[in-house]
Amino acid sequence: MLTIKEAGEHLQLTERTIYRVAGTKKIPAFKVGGTSRFSRADIDEWIRRQSGEQSDDHMGKQG
Repeated sequence: MLTIKEAGEHLQLTERTIYRVAGTKKIPAFKVGGTSRFSRADIDEWIRRQSGEQSDDHMGKQG
């Protein structure tokens, strides 16, 4: 499990950006005792999905 700070370091984003993205539910997160927590495996899977969607979009525009 990762804290906001650790998730930011993992994703190379500021804590402020992590709060914003988590607040809009664009990144997998859950609350524990009122604070956001992140699963490294869920974040890594989210990154893979985001990368795949971008690749699909890019390829669709070329084809």
